[in-house]
Amino acid sequence: MALDPPRPPDAPEPSPRTWIGSDRWLARGIGRPMQRFFHLQAGGGIVMLAAAVLALVWANSPWRDSYHDLLESHTRVELGGLLVLDKPLEAWINDALMVLFFFVVGLEIKHELVAGHLRKPAAAALPAIAAIGGMAVPAGLYAAFNAGGAGSAGWGIPMATDIAFAVGVVALLGRSVPSSLKVFLLTLAIVDDIGAIVIIAIFYTDDLSLAWLAAAAGIVALLVLMRLGRVWYTPVYLAVGIVFWFALFRSGVHATIAGVIMGLFAPARPLLSRTGPFGTLLEPFTRAEDAPSLTIEAHERMTVTDQFGVFSERVLSVEGARRLSFEARERVAVADRLADLLHPWTSFLIIPVFALANAGVEVSGESLDQALASPITIGIVVGLVVGKIVGVSSFTWLAVRLGICPLPEGATWRAVVGVGALAGIGFTVSLFITNLAFAPEPMISQATIGILAASAIAALVGAAILRSSRPG
Repeated sequence: MALDPPRPPDAPEPSPRTWIGSDRWLARGIGRPMQRFFHLQAGGGIVMLAAAVLALVWANSPWRDSYHDLLESHTRVELGGLLVLDKPLEAWINDALMVLFFFVVGLEIKHELVAGHLRKPAAAALPAIAAIGGMAVPAGLYAAFNAGGAGSAGWGIPMATDIAFAVGVVALLGRSVPSSLKVFLLTLAIVDDIGAIVIIAIFYTDDLSLAWLAAAAGIVALLVLMRLGRVWYTPVYLAVGIVFWFALFRSGVHATIAGVIMGLFAPARPLLSRTGPFGTLLEPFTRAEDAPSLTIEAHERMTVTDQFGVFSERVLSVEGARRLSFEARERVAVADRLADLLHPWTSFLIIPVFALANAGVEVSGESLDQALASPITIGIVVGLVVGKIVGVSSFTWLAVRLGICPLPEGATWRAVVGVGALAGIGFTVSLFITNLAFAPEPMISQATIGILAASAIAALVGAAILRSSRPG
């Protein structure tokens, strides 16, 4: 899963002029605590975990039939005979709603490639090598248990890392984990995301339709021309993205890849620099240390008060206010704006809904016995728990030993092993690939049980190792 965008450690204090910043009991008792929770790095993982637990409880309760009836309920979308889609709710969640999640993944990959950790190959080399080991070894271990069997198609399941849970565990450990090792884990997760996307696109597709694939390629060419022509209007990209999703859906390539590709096309550099007609006016708001207050008063009068109490007034026309808004907005890259807008929705709504729809397996003595004897379950648990530790640690050791890149500053080999263990938390993308790899229900249940068990073990093992590696 994609990593969290950079956030402050605590929620910003709301203005007392707003409702949430007021002294009303509802704002103090519910509003501000909820705002602080949504700013926690572990917040999305906590909500996703709660949704997974709810799915397990619901699927094993006397109301289990309502759970399955809800997921199997059909919704039909028809547009003049050209667009006809009739899918159960579970398919709409996995094939359509998850497009937004993969779109955010694409935005974050684009940001990292342009201005983040992947911008400098030397800095990204070690976590990239570690990620390759963390994908190859788990896949190989799974294949060793399932080669030639009915579950052989599930080799991609233990390759994934759920960064929301992994970052959540790291956040709970606090100073036990050096900042350099956190960057190592985040970069590893980005490369892991790229690998998962490639695997889904190449290996987990239906029968390809060359006509629809050609249509999708034409839309990609259109996107290239739009970027060259400096077309930046977001609604245009939204309309093209919907058509692109449908073309990929009909082509046989999994439609969520449309989200990734659209994210990669989002500009990761701002349209405008700090210079311009309103550059002087906007300058105070680009420096955090100035911390000015800004209000637009009723009669088009703007008041700016800086930290020294200097007061100035400027009459601002409607056109000037519109231009000021445009220049302020376009000094932030489109990719950053969209990631900031969509990340709360993906973390606190889309991924929990996905977990609710996919983690609900019926657990009984019989199903557990079947899972414990199933090479699918065993392969997933061994792949995620053992394979991730061995793959990440051994490839990291090999890269350092060969002099390709140094160990992260302040990190120990025990801590690297702990990070490898946390990489074995494979929840979201592992469940996603499970639904692509398997159709028969017993196989899906056995894989889901393996994913849940392995993720829990990996989290506990990783946390224990990292805590014990704390210096002093």
